[in-house]
Amino acid sequence: MNEAIVACSSAARHFSSLLRRLAPDDDPLVVELAAKLVDVGENGDVCLDLRQEAESEALITALQQSFVVGSPGEWKPLILDAAGRLYLYRQWEAEHLLAEDLTARAQGLREHVDLEILSSGLQRLFPLRSDGTPDEQALAAAIAVLKNFTVICGGPGTGKTTTVVKVLALLLEQSGIPLRIALTAPTGKAAARLRESISRARTTLPCSPEVKESIPVETKTLHRLLGANAQGAAFRYGAERQLQVDVVVLDEASMVNLALMRQLVSALPKEAQLIILGDRDQLASVEAGAILDDICGAGEVGRSARFTALLAELFSGERTPCAPTQSGLADAIVTLRESRRFTAKGGIGSLCRLLNTGEGEAALQLLHSGDPQLAWADLLEPTALTTALADEVDVWVSDYLAATHPQEALRRFGNFMLLTALRQGALGSIALNLALEQMLIRRQRIASGKLWYAGRPVMIIRNAPVQDLFNGDIGLCLPDPAADGALRVFFSTVTGEVRGLSPLTLPAHETAFAMTVHKSQGSEFNRVLLVLPGQTSAILSRELLYTAASRARESLKIFGVGEVFVAASKERSQRTSGLREQLWG
Repeated sequence: MNEAIVACSSAARHFSSLLRRLAPDDDPLVVELAAKLVDVGENGDVCLDLRQEAESEALITALQQSFVVGSPGEWKPLILDAAGRLYLYRQWEAEHLLAEDLTARAQGLREHVDLEILSSGLQRLFPLRSDGTPDEQALAAAIAVLKNFTVICGGPGTGKTTTVVKVLALLLEQSGIPLRIALTAPTGKAAARLRESISRARTTLPCSPEVKESIPVETKTLHRLLGANAQGAAFRYGAERQLQVDVVVLDEASMVNLALMRQLVSALPKEAQLIILGDRDQLASVEAGAILDDICGAGEVGRSARFTALLAELFSGERTPCAPTQSGLADAIVTLRESRRFTAKGGIGSLCRLLNTGEGEAALQLLHSGDPQLAWADLLEPTALTTALADEVDVWVSDYLAATHPQEALRRFGNFMLLTALRQGALGSIALNLALEQMLIRRQRIASGKLWYAGRPVMIIRNAPVQDLFNGDIGLCLPDPAADGALRVFFSTVTGEVRGLSPLTLPAHETAFAMTVHKSQGSEFNRVLLVLPGQTSAILSRELLYTAASRARESLKIFGVGEVFVAASKERSQRTSGLREQLWG
């Protein structure tokens, strides 16, 4: 067997073995490339771009002559497109169909939009700036009402959820009758945060009580909305059985992988509206694809002339008929840039902006500047690092253990989080969790010699739709007052309540005094402490640094090596796919 294949993952070796049985006379290069394709897929790439490979012409020739390789549209295990991208068939199909569907949805305007009602609603819900112009949220809302497909991007605190609540009010005012609205997010935590935000925002809307009451607060995880089976691999809803909805709002879209986004879009009736919210600068899904970034392309590259004129007339008060146009994807994307959470001069907000532009040296200077929201500490060896973390972690754990109700304990748990760049290694989340656990035992904060103890935080690492638990959900092991103090693991629900489960019934999970930055997506914490490795790593990027920084509401402290931090800020997380090219050309 080829040495390159032996070094591949188990999945890659199995797939290679299958191809050898299907086409024993094929060039060995085909099998080697297939194995590499499976491996890069496990790292988030949708395809293998052969233009980046040495001897690309020879590789493409070998693939074109293979029995197991087809052109786009053919039913073959591997697909080679005209641009030299090699796909697994299922990935090519998902990308191709998603691009077709989104392109179609982005064309033209929604029918039967009453511009007079819309203009009146915009003026009421979005007061004009002091100079008489509409703000960016008003523009986003207008686009979302006019289009069947809208993407509202923005960093933390830019008002994406506040804007979409007002969009739902405008849509209900347009309809005059209740709409079937689905609110969804990739994880339970993100769905719960969406529910909290919408519940809070709708109470202060300047609109009729009937409209307020018609804005739903129930949220579901994306897997739950689509009716995932017990393994999370098959879905009740899709192209053959579509969701009975008029509007779908998807939050935290950067966390959604290619296959899941395709499943959602295929499950939507053509006349239904899809509104996507997210931060394109965050890390992409841990699975294949960087969907939100690909959809946004180059950002707001210039809307069509007709749509631009319509928006200008809408806000100026001059009415024109709302006729279909040939506007495309650029008309459907809007970016919110003004953060309401972080002031223009605030430390966390300033750090996020510097990281997004790759200004690592300036970001490091800011961390050393004494800003009250930010702190930097030189990285320590693992034992000394645990000692340095001990007091803050002890206070945090003591605080949530002192809560009198599991719901309050979970709320207090969100006051702090220790994030790591890596999962494995001496400074990875696994090792730090073990070290912190031992420290807490020595301080008699938690019980020793037991797998399950009061105060143990756990993170679910495998989807379990039957139990309504999903990868990334966080629970706390606590005595259950309703069960004579028996230990239960309590999780927040999307309704804002808590539910306790027997530890023995949980799907795959791990201790979560510390978690990786990837696993923290969809969550926010008052205080964040980030531990970076002492040397560069393929996983370090500006997206990882930005995602970690933007998890913090009030303060951020980083343990690291300055040169490693600066180098990471200059590295972009790139994933190979053909979606952006298919959408934008």
